[in-house]
Amino acid sequence: MHGTATLLDDFSLEMTARDLPQLLETAATLPTDTRVNVTYLGTEDAADRLAAAKAVADGGLTPVPHISARRVTSPEVLADFLGAHQAQGTQEKVFVIGGDPREPQGPYSDALSIIGSGILPEFGVREVGIGGYPEGHPDISDAALWAALADKSASIVDQGLDGTIITQFSFDTDAVLAWAERVRGLGIELPIRVGVPGPAGIKRLLGFARRCGVGSSTTLARKYGFSVTNLVGTAGPDRFVEDLASSIDPGRHGDIRVHFFTFGGLDATAGWVQNHLATV
Repeated sequence: MHGTATLLDDFSLEMTARDLPQLLETAATLPTDTRVNVTYLGTEDAADRLAAAKAVADGGLTPVPHISARRVTSPEVLADFLGAHQAQGTQEKVFVIGGDPREPQGPYSDALSIIGSGILPEFGVREVGIGGYPEGHPDISDAALWAALADKSASIVDQGLDGTIITQFSFDTDAVLAWAERVRGLGIELPIRVGVPGPAGIKRLLGFARRCGVGSSTTLARKYGFSVTNLVGTAGPDRFVEDLASSIDPGRHGDIRVHFFTFGGLDATAGWVQNHLATV
């Protein structure tokens, strides 16, 4: 069985370009080479994302730039994005996701259309992250999700690249582990990083959960140990992480770590990890 310390070993977390001031304050408190995913928001431009990735690397951490397929307007824009990351040495690991727009803004309709194009290794990418959805997706059928996961995983392996699966955040350990077991049953051996919300305000957590179609308020409250009738205060992932750590069977679930969504701020998540590791 996994212990909590093992599960938290080599954890990763997520930031946006606007979190750069917090990153500069927090980087020294994170283990060297911690993976920091830099999201691809429509409200930020390429220069913002590049600066954030460079700051992650300069802080002794490992940047993982996101590529939002449906936001990429042309192959030339994609090549410029990858080339700029290669020029500053932040290109080795990327995370490719379909993205929020319902209609593609260019020729890429989903993550597979970028991964399968073969362009990533041309610019020095060595590892590709892809998304997983243990509790499904509000706009995509389960059949389509499973087919996409299999196709993306196969394309990554066929190109000789390393890969990892980062799941949408969840509040239900049973759903996560059942999903992971099915992933392994399909012969997909990529490491899985389970998405976990870092400490955040309860109202904020509920808002993200509703927006992403993840679980229910009742499930969230039960798993995170608060009351839906009292939404004042902050909730942390203590119970979820402990439940997950005690339930993982490497023979059934494979290589699993955690990936923190920093809804309550980078500093709050980094502090939680430090404090939690000190007590296990």
